[in-house]
Amino acid sequence: MILQLRNRHTLLIAHNIDLADRVPVGLGDRLRFRGMYEWNERGGLVHWTHRDPMGNEAGGWIKFRRKIYA
Repeated sequence: MILQLRNRHTLLIAHNIDLADRVPVGLGDRLRFRGMYEWNERGGLVHWTHRDPMGNEAGGWIKFRRKIYA
């Protein structure tokens, strides 16, 4: 999904739906997230917004409408 931030920049969120539930967001919705940011020449992306299947890392999440998708 692509988010528009408060500063008008956009950010790609690569949420792995093989490891976490799909987040039912729509245009204009707001959400919170925790993940790993990786810069690239196009501005970067956030991934690792799911639990760690190996249990080694804290993992990330997306919070939308009081539900946490991890």
